[in-house]
Amino acid sequence: MAEVLERFLIASRWLLAPFYFGLVVGLLALLFKAGQHTIHIAQTLLEATESDVILSVLGLVDLTLAASLVLIIVFSGYENFVTTFRSEKGADLPGWLTRIDFTGMKLKLMASIVSISAIQLLRVFMSLPDRSDRELFWYVAVHLAFVTSALLLALTDKLSDGAHGAPPPSEAAPGH
Repeated sequence: MAEVLERFLIASRWLLAPFYFGLVVGLLALLFKAGQHTIHIAQTLLEATESDVILSVLGLVDLTLAASLVLIIVFSGYENFVTTFRSEKGADLPGWLTRIDFTGMKLKLMASIVSISAIQLLRVFMSLPDRSDRELFWYVAVHLAFVTSALLLALTDKLSDGAHGAPPPSEAAPGH
């Protein structure tokens, strides 16, 4: 009975696959928005000010970082929680794909969130006359909360690795 339950629990990891598929659909939505944004930049480029162009490009950078974040989650989440990628020799896979673990994924996630927040904050500062002091305070406070969270996560992961060390090869997860 225990063996059947264990096989059922192990097989349940495949319930995550539709979530990753949904994230790929979200990636397509980000691609669509990036296309719209690029067309808008091209249409308004001649009458745009330098500040307008910088803000538009920052919008594209923001979308790119968000898309990269989605890819990190899809690839490393699928690899860590569902199954390993089986690819043909010489397949076009990112080099980090099989080397990123859950801790690495969390740190990349937080770094991406901090980067996205920093770009948003820069966009706000570029349009300073249109913003109230209260609004600026909250943008800075939220960004600092993300930075603090990322630093605390990195610190706790570092302390945790130092306290426990890497598991011996015999205890390492199979396939990783």
